[in-house]
Amino acid sequence: MSEPLAVDGAEFRQVLGHFSTGVVVVTSLAEGVPVGLSVNSFTAVSLDPPLVAFCAARRSRTWASIRPAGIFCVNVLAEDQEAVARVFATPGADRFGKVGWAPSPSGAPRIYGSLAWIDCTIDAVHPGGDHEICVGRVRALGMEREDGPLVFYRGGYGRFEP
Repeated sequence: MSEPLAVDGAEFRQVLGHFSTGVVVVTSLAEGVPVGLSVNSFTAVSLDPPLVAFCAARRSRTWASIRPAGIFCVNVLAEDQEAVARVFATPGADRFGKVGWAPSPSGAPRIYGSLAWIDCTIDAVHPGGDHEICVGRVRALGMEREDGPLVFYRGGYGRFEP
């Protein structure tokens, strides 16, 4: 077996920045208090059973609150929700102070104005370097709007124009 190549972390991040992603906010209730974080590592995993996944930094205090709750709601952000993405990406911010929401079927916050929402229970958590990979079993979902998605590309937010 050959020796793995050394990869510079800054270069790795810069190269991966050339891959555009959608932006979601993952929310939950931690002992009755709403919590959430911005995520661009969200993906579908399986249709049968319906599974989704996202990655969260091991050091994230928000993830440390979501994991024991056992539930989460994925809120797919619209192109006009950059401010929402930014507040949920800012440590220590009052994330729900100016963001309207209603409870999803699990009770996790469903953010007003999102394109769609996916309500889940945590099915599995796997180690992934400095992150953890959370696999969620979809319990309920819905579409709210038909507008364009918020996109993250090369360190910035933007819109998708077909």
